[in-house]
Amino acid sequence: MTRTMDTDAAVARPVKPGPAVTRRLIRKETRGDLPMLVCLAVLVLVLTALCAWAPALAGRQEDRALRQRVDAAQAQAPLISLSTTPEIFNTSPPTVDMATLLAAGRTLTHPLSGGAARHLSFTGGGSYDYDPASLLSPRPPGPAITSTQLTASYLPSARTHLRYVSGRAPADHTPLTTTPQISLSQATAQALRVRTGSRLSLEFAKTPGAQTSAPQAELVVSGVYRTTASTDGFWTGRETLDQPSRYPAERSTGTVLAVRGLVGRDAADLLAGAGVGGPRVTWQLRADLSGAALDRARALTGPLSHFSADLSAALCQGSDWVTGDISCQVGGQSTQSLLVTDSLTPLLTTFTAQDRQARALATYAVDALAGVALATVAVAVRLLLRRRRPHLRLQRARGASTARLVLLRCAVAWPVVLVAALLGWATGGALAPTGTSGSPQPLPAVLVTAVVLLTVPLMTWLAVREPRRPGRLRRTRRKTAVGRRVVLELTVLLATAAGVTALRSQGPDGILGAVPVLVALSVVLILLRVYPLVLRLVLRQTRRGRGVVGFVGAARAAHDAPATGLALFVLVLTLGTAVFGGLVQRTVDDGLATGAAWTTGADASATVAGTATPAGSSNIAPTGIRTAFQHLRTLDLAGQADGAVVSQVAVVTVDPRQLAAVAPKSPLAAVLLSGLTIPSGTRVDASVPLPSLLSPDLRTRERAGGFTTTVVTQGQPPVNLTLKPVGTLTTAELRDPLLGPVTAQLPPGTPLLITTAGADRLLPQQDSGSTVLLLKGDGPAALRSAAAKALGPLAQIRVRTEALSTLRADGLTQGLGTVYTTSSILAALSGLLALALELTLTSHERSRTTSFLRTLGLGGKEAGAIHFLQLLPLALASAVGGTLLGLLEPRLLAGTLDLRQFTGGPAQPALHTDYSLTLALVAGVTALILAAAATETVLARRRRLGAVLRLT
Repeated sequence: MTRTMDTDAAVARPVKPGPAVTRRLIRKETRGDLPMLVCLAVLVLVLTALCAWAPALAGRQEDRALRQRVDAAQAQAPLISLSTTPEIFNTSPPTVDMATLLAAGRTLTHPLSGGAARHLSFTGGGSYDYDPASLLSPRPPGPAITSTQLTASYLPSARTHLRYVSGRAPADHTPLTTTPQISLSQATAQALRVRTGSRLSLEFAKTPGAQTSAPQAELVVSGVYRTTASTDGFWTGRETLDQPSRYPAERSTGTVLAVRGLVGRDAADLLAGAGVGGPRVTWQLRADLSGAALDRARALTGPLSHFSADLSAALCQGSDWVTGDISCQVGGQSTQSLLVTDSLTPLLTTFTAQDRQARALATYAVDALAGVALATVAVAVRLLLRRRRPHLRLQRARGASTARLVLLRCAVAWPVVLVAALLGWATGGALAPTGTSGSPQPLPAVLVTAVVLLTVPLMTWLAVREPRRPGRLRRTRRKTAVGRRVVLELTVLLATAAGVTALRSQGPDGILGAVPVLVALSVVLILLRVYPLVLRLVLRQTRRGRGVVGFVGAARAAHDAPATGLALFVLVLTLGTAVFGGLVQRTVDDGLATGAAWTTGADASATVAGTATPAGSSNIAPTGIRTAFQHLRTLDLAGQADGAVVSQVAVVTVDPRQLAAVAPKSPLAAVLLSGLTIPSGTRVDASVPLPSLLSPDLRTRERAGGFTTTVVTQGQPPVNLTLKPVGTLTTAELRDPLLGPVTAQLPPGTPLLITTAGADRLLPQQDSGSTVLLLKGDGPAALRSAAAKALGPLAQIRVRTEALSTLRADGLTQGLGTVYTTSSILAALSGLLALALELTLTSHERSRTTSFLRTLGLGGKEAGAIHFLQLLPLALASAVGGTLLGLLEPRLLAGTLDLRQFTGGPAQPALHTDYSLTLALVAGVTALILAAAATETVLARRRRLGAVLRLT
């Protein structure tokens, strides 16, 4: 008896498994869970690889975008320059060694700290400019010109943009006893009535404290040149090298003729010998931003901020006895203080703001991808636990504790996840581009891995924990569950509302970028509330029908509706992200076309300084290219009603018929054609009020009556004009592309008045203002040729197709498109995987239903229809929710979606939904779910009777 009791006690006592048993159990669990573990490993590998690869790729796009902006800016003007004036009166006689001084400029970057000098290089070898000197002989031509001011410049970079029609370029090496040489443009030579070999007598300004009278010098004209067309913006700001300008004299009546000529390098040495003060010497520096451009630019801005102080500390001490200013030593030559001009730092500041907005837009796509991927992880773990549910119950019945089961699951899954994370990080790091400003981000990779690692024990604990003992009534527990759900839903909705409010008020950041995921979750919660109600209504209708298929399908769909929340969230978020990304890309693409049209105004445009229409402009008509001229002047207007003066008004003269021919579909051209057209035969003179259209801000200053203006030109009688308002331009008309090239020259907020081209015959031609030529035709080469022929080689020519290509090639724009395309594809793949896993997880219940009905005589077609009807509501709900989310998010986040910087247009581009992409995505999700239903139907038909009976 005792022996029997001992035996029974031994049998009842649980035996603790040893290490060998535990390892064998882990290996067995791993083999059984291999498919799901592979899914987890793939997800973790892809996410960690993205954390290592994507930041480096984004950094490369940012570097490219910054280089594009820096190269474009440096093509127009130097971003960094150094300038100083040599002190020639420290020696007797006054001397300067300009060749040595220019060469010594290359040593000026040595005081830069932090190795920044390696990223700067000198271009052109330096240049210098004298202050304007009075031309004594030859005398100014014509009675209207009272004096002539000539500026002598040494500009070696101009030689490749000139073609000499007579003589040669000034020599850089001449004996000290020879006369300094100067070359003039053909227009300047004609205005001065000189030619090659002529001599110019100049009077320069005297140096106070060193001279009692103004020094004089003589220059000889060595050659006459013509300017050649340039596409790099070289002539911007250097127009006086080709065309002389005129302006009123300040202290006397008359007009001053301002001209500019080119001298040789040693002209400064010869002029110093004549007592002429030193010129302003300038060295241009070019920023080398190859490789990690953004990091290099940031490394430059710090030293550049105190570059001037560093130069003064290294090169300057004492003071000049003539001027009393600080004295510096550059290459053994005494100079005044060095001035540093830094335009790189403002450019980088602007780019940083643009880059921040691009990152914010990219954050939406990245966070949505993370949400879809983590939801897929949750579905995979659920399916893993569902497959192991019988085994877990058996282990639980044998006395295994909850902690032991959780640890066993972790021991199986964690090594796989960790290995996949390490492999993904190594793979992403190997594929990541090197030498960029971006670097792999380990913290997101660690967070992703940690979330996946914690998901396994959390969901395992929820699945194997001991059920509560039934101490309360079932109705009470049901009320508690309903209350918890309501609290959870309200919490999510309130968090979403707070996130959207914060996002609209302060803009996106690392945390608020996840607000779209909260919006998606709110949409899913609303769908889960509406979804069963709709199914119940459908069920009520099908219950009255004669067939059983519709009723059973609707009943199963209504029964499974609460359990499809995770699948619905994945599908809605995936579709919403894709629709949102398509909307952003479509809006940007349409905005790029608008921005290119705004930049050029028409198929092409050309701009030159001055309001003189070239005489040969009519020669372009035979080529089939239509043209329209716009002349921009800045005038002071006086109101007729109260006489109030409105200063600095931009007055644009146009020919409405020309504009209508260039842009026949333009709303602005139609308004101008109806409002500014003067009947044929009408004589336009100062007594006829000219019809005008006003900007709204100008109209508010003079609500009744028109404007008058008086234009005074030296040597000519004053011109009085009366401008009669016939309408006010709307905001849309002010943003018409026809005004783009003109508006780009105006400061923001400048009042605008557009009047008829008849005013050009009354107003004198001026060197101020500008002339814009709009061209309509085919072929960039033909448009450029016609523009250069009409406005000359100094015209800045822009072609719409080239501008559009430049905008589309921008690094930030391409990077944003790459982010949304990649995120949408990966989110779609992850969503498909989650959907497949979710359908696999719930297929058992659907199969049991159809198997039971088949035993009752249900046919194969009817079983397939039931499969289809069970999954159809999920497809419809996900399509409606995803489309609603993709269209709703941009409207909720409209204040933070500043896409204007990517398009270059005058205003924020209107949001344009890509409906073709939306329809394709909805059709794809619906087709996928239908394919799943068809697959389940085929598998059900292949089951034999024994399998069907076992399922029932």
